[in-house]
Amino acid sequence: MPLARILIADDYDDNRELLRLMLETAGYAVRETRDGLECVAAARAELPDLALIDLSMPVLDGWGTLAALRADERTSRLHCIAVTAFAADQDRQRALDAGFDAYLAKPYRSKDLLELVERILRESRSGSSRGGHLKDDGRQTRDRHRTPHA
Repeated sequence: MPLARILIADDYDDNRELLRLMLETAGYAVRETRDGLECVAAARAELPDLALIDLSMPVLDGWGTLAALRADERTSRLHCIAVTAFAADQDRQRALDAGFDAYLAKPYRSKDLLELVERILRESRSGSSRGGHLKDDGRQTRDRHRTPHA
């Protein structure tokens, strides 16, 4: 039985394949989508445990994807990680302020990806609400997750 169901949204085949391989190797069930509209439709239909969303996609970008997911009662509590090549501190803060649970800058190490996914899923199972997130030291805070630099 898979550890969890993870939805990937990225318009680049290689990026999706790399994420899928890392996650499946770790025991996760993975569903791939190529743009934000596909991601929103898949999230509504399958109710995954977590979504990894590229910020720069055609049709509906990551920002619009997150807004659509948050606006729908069925997916409003879905944990979402922004995965992007935009790696400046202000990009990270913008993603967290927009409502992403965490931020992962490309390129990233498999270890960093898997640790982040595991932490968010663990906190989700322990009942940490989307309104307050646990910092790395385990204390409750209103700040979004911080991820290590890639």
